[in-house]
Amino acid sequence: MGGEPMAVFLSLALPANVPQKWVDRFYSGLLKLASRHGAALAGGDTAQSPDGVLADIMVIGSVPRGRAILRSSATVGDRIYVTGKLGSGGATVRRLYAGERIQPKGTYFYPEPRLEVGRKLRGIATAMIDISDGLSTDLAHLCDESNVGAELYRSSIPVASNAKLHDALDGGDDYELLFTSSKRVPDTIAATAITEIGEIVKRKGMWIADEKGTMKRLKARGWEHFLRKRS
Repeated sequence: MGGEPMAVFLSLALPANVPQKWVDRFYSGLLKLASRHGAALAGGDTAQSPDGVLADIMVIGSVPRGRAILRSSATVGDRIYVTGKLGSGGATVRRLYAGERIQPKGTYFYPEPRLEVGRKLRGIATAMIDISDGLSTDLAHLCDESNVGAELYRSSIPVASNAKLHDALDGGDDYELLFTSSKRVPDTIAATAITEIGEIVKRKGMWIADEKGTMKRLKARGWEHFLRKRS
């Protein structure tokens, strides 16, 4: 939303057999990232979990009055943009579920919050959302909230080198930014690549054009917190 992070709240539930070393490393990683962005661990809670680690993290921040970039303010004619490359998170999860042993490196294991990019997009972006649930699903959220539709260009979507198109569209866990704008947008902001991938349109729904320019309906197939049918 273009804000400045201020404080982090963590609620952590752990099974009784989780080693203290794991807990120390978890806190170390969280505090290192929070400190780098000027946010303090301000509270939360701990509890015992009957099965598996449960972590709920909330960050609060501030933004100048009237400057917050919402997901509800895209307008017809705006161009659609994304930061970075997409699909690495989804591809990594797919490989892990397939039983591959993967070195813990790259953006899936060490996601980089695009906070500086978000701040620099104040006054440029008309609407914005992060791509945590997959491009198709998060674009659907933005379109729903803005009461618009979207057309994407398949060949313009920046797919990560270790991923496929369906990872970029539906994989999630990328934490890049998806935003719209009616203004000229630089190719790079805060040392981060910016790619134009489509346009906001009046007709509802999402559409994607193939290499021949043929438009096909695009369905939201990313992560859904509450399963429901989508047209």
